Amino acid sequence: MIEISDLSKTYGDKRALDDVSFCAEPGKVTALIGPNGAGKSTLLHILLGLEPASSGTATFDGKRYNELGFNPFTVVGSFIDGLTPYPSRTGVNHLRWIALAADIPFSRCDECLRLVGLYEARNRTYKTYSLGMKQRLGIAAAILTDAPYLILDEPLNGLDPEDIKWVRDFIKDYVSDHRTVLVSSHYMAELELVADHVVGLSSGRKVLDGDIDTLLDGYGSLEQAYFSVVKE
Repeated sequence: MIEISDLSKTYGDKRALDDVSFCAEPGKVTALIGPNGAGKSTLLHILLGLEPASSGTATFDGKRYNELGFNPFTVVGSFIDGLTPYPSRTGVNHLRWIALAADIPFSRCDECLRLVGLYEARNRTYKTYSLGMKQRLGIAAAILTDAPYLILDEPLNGLDPEDIKWVRDFIKDYVSDHRTVLVSSHYMAELELVADHVVGLSSGRKVLDGDIDTLLDGYGSLEQAYFSVVKE
């Protein structure tokens, strides 16, 4: 289980996260929603050990990311918006570079490229990929170790309807094996189709935390919940 407990983060006099707490449970997709600047990316960065918290904790089964052992990649797979491969590196070499660090056989790279539909483009450079192909490669990297936890930050950005459906179906399949998925996105209609639980942030504070069925009963749609509670 992912547990965010009393998490706060300040940058000078700005409070990016203000005492946020929630859980993401195994076998469920937890969606993290909120407007730009709400604190979603900051929370995910702290969870993945990319920056420290000012107070509180963000843990995987009680352990911070830097306490997960020599190869945390085998426990947590992640796709973080804005972190991109070197432009002249091929798709397969990008995955092999990660595989070397995680002590994973190269055969798994080919397997993941097939899973995301990029095997035929594996020897093309990253800079020649379309946006949808780049997103798929990022997901291939995230699932390379078949980790029990998967963190996805804006995986749907700029995708066409076919790619969006692919990501949605992939997330449903991945979580079905009792894995834990935490996904941040602005695509309310798509999250409504895939999420089991929803957490909403606004100005660094948690303003929404509930099961999707309860939210839909109360608001009619996730989009309406967003505009009624989250984006105030």
